[in-house]
Amino acid sequence: MHTTVHALRAEYRTDSPFVGAPRPRLSWKTETSAPDWIQTGAEVEWSRPGATAVARVEGRDSVLVPWPFEPLRPRERGSVRVRVSGSDGADSAWSEPLEIRAGFLGDGEWTARFVTVPEPPDTGRPALLRREFDVRPGLRAATLYATARGVYQVELNGVAVDDERLKPGWTAYRHRLVHETTDVTALLRPGPAALGAALAGGWYTERYGFHGHARPFYGEHPSFAAQLVLEYEDGTSETVATGDGPWRATADGPLTASGIYAGESYDARRALPGWSSPGFDDTGWLDARPDRARATPPVARTAPPVRATEELAVEEVITTPSGRTVVDFGQNLVGRLRIRVSGREGDTVVLRHAEVLEHGELGTRPLRHAKATDSYTLAGTGTETWEPAFTFHGFRYAEIQGWPGRFDPKDVTAVVVHSDMDRTGWFDSSHESINRLHANVVWGMRGNFLSIPTDCPQRDERLGWTGDIQAFAPTAAYLFDCDGFLASWLEDLALEQTPDGAVPFVVPDVLDSTRTPAAAWGDAATVVPSVLHERFADRAVLERQYPSMRAWVDHIAAIAGPRRLWEGHFQFGDWLDPDAPPDEPGKAKTDPDIVASA
Repeated sequence: MHTTVHALRAEYRTDSPFVGAPRPRLSWKTETSAPDWIQTGAEVEWSRPGATAVARVEGRDSVLVPWPFEPLRPRERGSVRVRVSGSDGADSAWSEPLEIRAGFLGDGEWTARFVTVPEPPDTGRPALLRREFDVRPGLRAATLYATARGVYQVELNGVAVDDERLKPGWTAYRHRLVHETTDVTALLRPGPAALGAALAGGWYTERYGFHGHARPFYGEHPSFAAQLVLEYEDGTSETVATGDGPWRATADGPLTASGIYAGESYDARRALPGWSSPGFDDTGWLDARPDRARATPPVARTAPPVRATEELAVEEVITTPSGRTVVDFGQNLVGRLRIRVSGREGDTVVLRHAEVLEHGELGTRPLRHAKATDSYTLAGTGTETWEPAFTFHGFRYAEIQGWPGRFDPKDVTAVVVHSDMDRTGWFDSSHESINRLHANVVWGMRGNFLSIPTDCPQRDERLGWTGDIQAFAPTAAYLFDCDGFLASWLEDLALEQTPDGAVPFVVPDVLDSTRTPAAAWGDAATVVPSVLHERFADRAVLERQYPSMRAWVDHIAAIAGPRRLWEGHFQFGDWLDPDAPPDEPGKAKTDPDIVASA
């Protein structure tokens, strides 16, 4: 009989050796030709420089098995292997080794301070920050810990440190901020070096609200924090951190405007070649100033990163009744456009996005106040390629304005962007329409699982509505491995709960909605953790969320009182009544109190 162990994983992520917990749980899969085989135990081998330990784990568990060794230390690295014992009395061979690296910082190790541009001219204005330093000979490892109040990308010696987008994502910024951990050893050599950060407002400076009453919720200006730990062969280390040394900043880069709802504007004439490389002349830049807004130390991110996962070509070019050029990608998606264009210096291409056409024109009415518009001003240096960096749109159609010369649809590509989760569930049938329905659900999840689980990806909303995910969580858990994604979001739900247990309508709660709890919406506090435990055997998330779950149940029990009825308060009710007015879905036929109590 032949038995093998494969797909070994530490914690949630499969795309990185870094783990965010000192005791990373282990998961593995077993394939065997033995009939009626059951795992009876496993041996786990943990190897790091100069030491190897083996631990025995009894029983059938092979999913999120507790770490059987001493806790990891910050930046500790090693490899783990597993072999299993079965009911046939035989042992498998050892699995392939899995590299594990501690991606968290120890208590008190976060020393970086948030820095920003001195007196930026506009709310949410994008910025560039840089710092030069020296690398001594004998560098053994370089680890970057970085985050932002806003969204960012780091370049080291002119090279982006990873392929992740919209870092660090959206969390309940007032309570919890996460940092990325990146191995940047390969980007450094002995001698002068430079670290640069491109920064935009993202969700942090966005204006939230409805009916034209949107307002900034978190802050007006983005800020950045990072520390680069350099470890040398002689056992010494150095840290290059924001808030120490000569950090320089400017708001006069090529990215002139950026917003989640508004879109992005880029002027290639203002490009600063070499800005993130050593030796760049930053004479016109200013000293970065500390951002004194209160901030708790960030924690290592455990959710999957946002990435570009697919590209779609234009399927059709449409000339609208008014003579405008609209491209159709044949599929509603979330992401942005990449264009390849050549023209004169100062030519500006404008890209407007929408999910539908109305009367043959781009249908922007459903976007409400979201402009969903990107623009690119050419430098006039030949063929230029550009893609927005710090925004995203929900669209199938895009209107192209100001294209210089003859338009070729091959020069426009849709880049699909979402949290990079592993696909786990598929469906196929003999019925084309049912298959299309299933495909629509998959695309809908991809579009709405971007950093947080949202309601819609296109208009001036894109919020983490709790009612939506409590209903969709079982389907989500079938289609994708969303355990880490939703476990991270649930941490914010618990942090945004009121002391008496009320759960917001949206998480992160940019609407201050905990004052009016609602049935089904607040139920996300109990439903989503239960789904993760049921579908992924994630006992730890159930244990961690239990106080939140109990607080919500106690809260609604207190509302219901002795009659055990939830009545006389605001409710969304039957939000999906097809007979309700399209612009007033709350006016459903069923009494909201009946829906709430049921």
